[in-house]
Amino acid sequence: MKKEKISIIVPCYNEEESLPIVYKELNKVSKEMSYINFEYLFIDDGSKDKTLNILRKLAKKDKRVRYISFSRNFGKESGMYAGLENVTGDYVAIMDADNQDPPNMLKIMYFSIKEEGYDCAALCSPNYFGYNKIRKFFTKVWYNIFGKISSTYQVPGARDFRLMKRKMVNSIIKMQEYNRYSKGIFSFVGFKTKWIDYNIPNRIAGTSKFNFWKLFKYGIEGIIAFSTAPLVMSAIVGLIFCLIAFAAIILIITKTLIYGDPVNGWPSLVCIIIFVSGVQLFFLGVIGMYISRLYLEVKQRPKYIISETEKDDRND
Repeated sequence: MKKEKISIIVPCYNEEESLPIVYKELNKVSKEMSYINFEYLFIDDGSKDKTLNILRKLAKKDKRVRYISFSRNFGKESGMYAGLENVTGDYVAIMDADNQDPPNMLKIMYFSIKEEGYDCAALCSPNYFGYNKIRKFFTKVWYNIFGKISSTYQVPGARDFRLMKRKMVNSIIKMQEYNRYSKGIFSFVGFKTKWIDYNIPNRIAGTSKFNFWKLFKYGIEGIIAFSTAPLVMSAIVGLIFCLIAFAAIILIITKTLIYGDPVNGWPSLVCIIIFVSGVQLFFLGVIGMYISRLYLEVKQRPKYIISETEKDDRND
C-alpha cells in the first residue's frame, strides 16, 4: 500500500541561524512518523543572508528537501501561497522557520485529521503566551474588533501553523486575490477544523521580522480584506454630521430671529471646522485604502517571482 505524503511549507527570510535546527527537528519527526512520506518545501523570500546557500546544501544531501527562492522579498503571504501552489502532498502543513511552530506537534495534528475526521488541525494560543504586554494588549483589541465587524470568524490567538487535507489546500489556491490575509482565508473556505491550544515557545535563533508597524499594517489588511464595516461606518458618520448640521442651521435661524445676530462664537466655529475636516480626511483615507486594493487587484501582477528552485541547482 502506497504511503501518504505530508508536505511541509516553511517560509524563510534571513533564517540562516535557525534553518539547520528546524531541519534537524523535522528529521526527528519524520523518523517517528515513518509510516508517512515527507516533503520539505522551503520558501526563500529574498533573504539577504546565507539562507539560500543553506537550502542548496540541504537539497543536495536530502531529496525530500525542495526550495523556491524569490527574486526579491515579496512577504510571508506570498511565500505561503507559493508553497501551497507547488507542494505535492496528500496533507499540507505550514510552519515558521523559528521553531515557534514545533514540528513534533505534527503527530497530534495528523492523528486529529486521520482518526478524528477533521479536515484541518491548527494551533492557537488564546492566552497569547510569549507575547510582551503591549503586543498582547493590541492583539486582544484587534481580535475583538475583527470579530465584531467581520462575517468571517477568527479564533483568538490563531497561528498559521496548521495541517490540512489536499481538498482544503485546493480551495485556498482558488482564492486568487493579490492582497492576501491567510488567517481569514483559512476561515473563509470553511472545512472542519480542530483547534489545539499550546504555549508558543521562544525563537531558537535570530530575531522576529515582524515589528509593531508591520503587524499593525497586517491587521489593517485583514480588516479591509474581510469586512466592509469601515465603509458603512464612514457613511453613517457622514449622515450623523449632516443631521447635526441641519439641526444647527434651524437653531441658528431661530436664535437670530428671536435674539438678533451677535458676532461672538468664532473660536468654537474654528474648532468645529477643524474637527469635521479631520473626520472627513480620516474616512477619505479609509475609502482610499479600499480603492488602492482594487487598484492592485486590477493590475493582476504576480504574487511572487521565482529566481531559483532546487531543480535548477540539481541540474547544474
